[in-house]
Amino acid sequence: MSQVFRALSDPTRRRVLQLLRQGPMSAGELSDQFDVSKPTMSAHFAVLKEADLVHAEKAGKSVIYHLKLSVLEEALLGFAQSFGIGVEAPDQHREKAGWIGN
Repeated sequence: MSQVFRALSDPTRRRVLQLLRQGPMSAGELSDQFDVSKPTMSAHFAVLKEADLVHAEKAGKSVIYHLKLSVLEEALLGFAQSFGIGVEAPDQHREKAGWIGN
């Protein structure tokens, strides 16, 4: 869980995750959104991959990044529960609302 929060501690990496919520993007498309060097962006991508928050897929000469939202949800749920905050796992909430299995 500490790797996830380390990854989330940087505003650039949080913005990358926000962009990936819209759908998969190439490293180049993501890098174009920031005024930082390519090596700096590569370092950000490495931290996000190490935390398992993104999946990188090679597509020809490009690398396509995908958000792994379930990892983020699990980390946030575990963090909340460590403070005794009673929250349900996302799937439990969806089941109660009738969203799963219909």
